[in-house]
Amino acid sequence: MGLASFLGAIDTASRSLSVVNRSAPDPVQRMLEITFADQPVDVDELSDDARGDDVVVLTEQTAEGHEVVATSPLEEVMNSVLLVNSDLYKTGQAKLDEFELPSVLTRLDDVPFSLRGYPESDKEKLLLVAISRYIERHAWRAGNGRLRSSFQRLSRIEDERGTRAVYKKVASTDVQTHIYGIPDWSPPTNSNLVTHGGYTDDFYDSWFVVYTPPEDESVEAEPGDRTAASDGRLDDVEPDQPVALLALETEPKRWEGYWTFRPSLVSDIDRYISRNM
Repeated sequence: MGLASFLGAIDTASRSLSVVNRSAPDPVQRMLEITFADQPVDVDELSDDARGDDVVVLTEQTAEGHEVVATSPLEEVMNSVLLVNSDLYKTGQAKLDEFELPSVLTRLDDVPFSLRGYPESDKEKLLLVAISRYIERHAWRAGNGRLRSSFQRLSRIEDERGTRAVYKKVASTDVQTHIYGIPDWSPPTNSNLVTHGGYTDDFYDSWFVVYTPPEDESVEAEPGDRTAASDGRLDDVEPDQPVALLALETEPKRWEGYWTFRPSLVSDIDRYISRNM
């Protein structure tokens, strides 16, 4: 079954996003609801005198009740996903060294998503685009380890100025940078990118971005061991934290997938790609 066998490798986490004390216009709330429509993530509104205005709170249903996983300013969620489109990333306007992603989004790990691309939806797929950039920046900040990324067509590296700049920057560090796709382009001879081309379903249908640190530095903790993130940033994730996004195009412009910080699962996905692609 190839990479498709990993789609069932997670248990569905019960997560909810609550906009607390909203003063932002109604369309902002509707955009958030539309972004997560038909996903296993509930979106609602709350009033809480103990919190400030326009705060997004991510909670998870546990045996003990609702546990706060992360909080972020609503403005950051708006600026990273709700009020932008994928051109922000393709053209290079979202610069790697300036890129941040709110913790209420990054901590939606181990949640299975079913996302539509344009023109069916102009927001759903953007979530995976933003997470991809998040993992790319995580690799760049670590400065070592290994990054494996698929593009369906290798020529996307050349066609998308922002993507090309990101991978040139990551490959300039000590990160082993591997790219995968249908071999319709080759990088310059002086490039540090390692290309892998093929025509199997894994090449045609996959979208993955997998970062693994050097084997002797990988953290042992599972994501549940991390404390709730409250600064809206990604800094609660250690530089040596493995992370992987995996999505498959199960039908035209429809993607099924998730991202995960689980070291064992990231390792299994990385190992499969290494052996089979």
